[in-house]
Order: sequence, then C-alpha cells, then structure tokens
Amino acid sequence: MEKTKGNQKEIIHKILQRIKKYWFFVFLSILFAAVTVILTLYVPILIGDAINKIVTKGAVDFKGLGSIIIKIIVVIILTALFQWIMSICNNKITYHVVRDLRSEAFHKIEILPLSYIDNHSYGDIVSRVIADVDQFADGLLMGFTQLFTGVMTILGTLLFMFSINVTVTIVVVCITPVSLFVAAFIAKKTHVMFKKQSETRGEQTALIDEMIGNQKVVQAYGYEDKAMERFDEINQRLEKYSLQATFFSSLTNPSTRFVNSLVYTGVGIVGAISAVNGRIDVGKLSSLLSYANQYTKPFNEISGVITELQNAFACAERIFELIEEKPQIPETSDAVSLERVRGEISLKNVGFSYVPNRPLIEQLNLEVTQGKRIAIVGPTGCGKTTLINLLMRFYDVNTGSILVDGIDIRKLTRKSLRSGFGMVLQDTWLKAGTIRENICMGKPDATEEEMIAAAKASHAHGFIKRLQNGYDTMISEDGGGLSQGQKQLLCISRVMLCQPPMLILDEATSSIDTRTEVMIQKAFERLMEGRTSFIVAHRLSTIQEADSILVMKDGHIIEQGNHKELLQKKGFYSELYQSQFAR
Repeated sequence: MEKTKGNQKEIIHKILQRIKKYWFFVFLSILFAAVTVILTLYVPILIGDAINKIVTKGAVDFKGLGSIIIKIIVVIILTALFQWIMSICNNKITYHVVRDLRSEAFHKIEILPLSYIDNHSYGDIVSRVIADVDQFADGLLMGFTQLFTGVMTILGTLLFMFSINVTVTIVVVCITPVSLFVAAFIAKKTHVMFKKQSETRGEQTALIDEMIGNQKVVQAYGYEDKAMERFDEINQRLEKYSLQATFFSSLTNPSTRFVNSLVYTGVGIVGAISAVNGRIDVGKLSSLLSYANQYTKPFNEISGVITELQNAFACAERIFELIEEKPQIPETSDAVSLERVRGEISLKNVGFSYVPNRPLIEQLNLEVTQGKRIAIVGPTGCGKTTLINLLMRFYDVNTGSILVDGIDIRKLTRKSLRSGFGMVLQDTWLKAGTIRENICMGKPDATEEEMIAAAKASHAHGFIKRLQNGYDTMISEDGGGLSQGQKQLLCISRVMLCQPPMLILDEATSSIDTRTEVMIQKAFERLMEGRTSFIVAHRLSTIQEADSILVMKDGHIIEQGNHKELLQKKGFYSELYQSQFAR
C-alpha cells in the first residue's frame, strides 16, 4: 500500500510538471472558480434576506423584495458566464497536456530500441497512447472542473456559515472528517483495481490487433475457436477487474451522501434550536440550511472525482512507463555523417545476444571490400538476419565493433548510416497512401520519369498501370488488394529509385514468380555493380554469382568462399546445395 501511495505521489508530481507550462490558464481557472463560488454562496444570503422581507403576514416589503430578486438574477447570470469561461480554461489545460503526452509517447516510440518493440505487443503500445491517454484526459478534465470548485465551495461555505452562526458551523466541521476518511479509504482500494483494468484492457487490445492483422492465417488454420477462448479468458479478467473497480468506486458516493445527510440533520436541529431561542432569524436559518446542502454537495462530487482520478492515475502510470523507457543508445556528441560512401565494411570480434547468457554471435570477423557481393546462407536461426540488424544498427553489438569506411558505426549518425543502405526484406512494409508515395518514400523529390524508370526496372510498372488510378491508387498499410508478390515489387522499386551505395537483400524475391524473379535478378545485377551488397537467401540458385559466400551456423562463419570453392570443399554448403538440387 505504501508503494502505491509513493507511486501516486510521483505520478501527481509528473502531471503537475506538465501542467506547469500552462500556468496562465491554471491561474484563470482558479480565479474564475473562486469568483463562481463566491457568487454562488452569495445567493443563499440574498434568498435569506428575501425570506425576511415576507416573514410577517400582511407586511411584505415588495420594493425591497423586487430589488433582491434583480440582484439574484444578475448574480446567477454572472455565475453562469464565469463558469463557462472556467470550463474553457480547464479544457485548454487538459487537452494541451494530453496533446503533449501523446507527442512525448509517439516521439519516444520513434527512438525506442528495436528490442522494446520486439518484446511488447503492438496492441498494448497502441492502447497506452490512445485508450489510456483518453481515460487520463477524462479524469484530468473532471479534476479541474469539479475539484477546484468543490474545495473552494467547501472553504467558502464554512466562512459564510461562521459569519452567520459559529455553533452550527462547529457541528458541520466535527462531522466532516468522517466523510473524508471514508473517501480516502475507498480511494486506496480503487487504484489497484483500475491499474489492473488498464493493463488487461491493453492486453485485450493487443489480442484484437493481432487477430485482425492475421485474420487470413487464423481462418486458414482454423484458429477461430482458440482465438475466442483466449479473448474470452482476457475478457473475463477485464470484467472481473472492472466490476471490482466499479464496486469500490461506487461505494464512495453513497457513503459520503450518508455522512452529508448527517451534516444536514445536524445543521437543521442545531439551527432550529438557535432560531427558537432567538439567536438567529428565519432568513439566516434558511441560509444555513442552503449552505449545508451546498457544503455537502462538493463532497459527493469530489468522491466521484477521486474515483475518476484513481483511474486517471492508473492510466497515467502506464503512459509514463512508456515515456520513461530507456531510449536507444544516444549518438555521441561528436558523431559524424557518413558521406561519399565507398562501402568498405569490417566486423572485428563481433559478439551479440538477444538474451543475456545465451550468446548468438561470437567472435565474428569479416572484411568486405568496396563493390563486393556477399551472400549469407545457413539454417534458420543461425544469425543471418541478426547480422543485417547489426549492420543497420537496429541493435548494437555487445562486444567488438563494426566499421564502415574505417569508422565505427557507433560514431556515425544513425540517419547517415541507414541512408547509405538500401534494404529489401522478405517482410514487405507499405504505408497507407498512394503507390507513388510508397515508391518515393526514400526519395521524395524524385521526378516522375525517375519513379517510372524504377518501377519498370523492378517490373512493377505493368501491374501498376492496370490499377484503377495507376500510380495515384490509394492502398492501405497492409497493401489492400495487392498480392504479396506485387507488394514486394513495390519495395524493390523503392530501392531501385534510391540507388543507395550499399545494398541488403534479405530474401528479396521470395514472393515473386520464377519468371519475374529471373528478370529482377538481372536488374539487381545491374544495380549491384560497384555497390557493396549483402544477400541473404535460402534458394542457393540466386547467389551463385556472389563474390563471396558466408556459410553461418550457430552464430559463426564456418565456411567462406565463392560457389565453386565451397562445392569443392564438400562441407556444409555442399550439403545444403545438394539437398536443393540433387535428384
């Protein structure tokens, strides 16, 4: 419980740090809240005065009564106006803070290490940025709208009541702590449940995202029932935590209402006795009873606010967890840009593992001269794609170093390093937009002629022209109605357009028919001339012309040479080749 309390203090501090930027709106909100409360509390005094004008039969002061009624109308109009301005200020504060949080979260996602993205479901990350921020906004807005006004109403009411009758006010003050104790006790219980609710909601979002994104696979393998079982299990947990959170939070309002009824009863009894004894008049008794209602009303509202704030704090905790994640290793202050790339790459005693104490690559050494074509082959899980990740600095080596043109890549800016490589992966990636935007992603200033030439080189021009709007056809992020092969051709077009000094082809033609593959291989041959190229392939027929073939197994290069040399060695490569081409 102490840990939760400490966490809440930290979260509140972080929220206040972000609100501090908008101190002017906060000042205005507090100012208008104070004015609104004062005007609201002034109305019972006017009503009490009005009652005193009509308390005696046959002696109604109509002139004085009319003046008071006009005052009441003016005060009510001013109160409504100031409340409206206060609401505008509160909305400004809330949605500026929410905008900043979302910007911080999205910016952090952009600089998080790839290992974080690999180890967290996309749905959970999306849930933090969208659903949790929305829940936080609701709690924060309610806090500003009702918390300031409620606290000021309580304090202001006590002051007005003290000015009318001290005895009655002391009765109110003595009963008040009971309401505060009940609200505080329940608030502690609700935070834990709201946090579990938020986490489970993120888990559910992740599952829905996964199932929708892979619906074809789900249906192809008859996984629908299993998916429903997983969803039902998470849904039941969400129901359980939501009900518990709602149960505890719903206790607050009736509990405080019961205590507030005691307050009203106390004021009524003590006030009535004072009126009978002549210590106060009927108008002031009416004002006291009105104040008793106004005094207790904020407690009911604040109890609801506390419930919403507990939910908001639970969501804020998840948002801050994302925002405060350690970013990828920052670039050094003296990081240089890679210019006039030659493409000489050197790996010296490289060691790497995704999981500590489970090494994947150990003592890997490799020298690649400018313009050489290096093929990487080996069984699944041997480290081929990991080597590509290290070259692109998606992951940093644990030991050793990787040099490009004699410079350690950790001393280069990531942007310049990655812009020196052109990548075509087995897994295609397209963004929601036009075909044109997807091809020109790496070179936005490309001319129409350059774009079409790249599409023709990758043999994508033909199918693009057959689309309804050609290069201006809109596609979704998963490629919409395009086949896997067509999506891969667009990714190849992207590289053909950029003409990068170094190439990485990771199963680049895996989804393309044999006839088109032969033509694209010829285009790649022209593209790779004079460029350092790394080719990851399982089909050994595509790498026979490579200058050097690296045969990897268990994170080590066990054989190295060209196609003929490796066949003559009759080693592991020869076995792989024979397994594919033997009759």
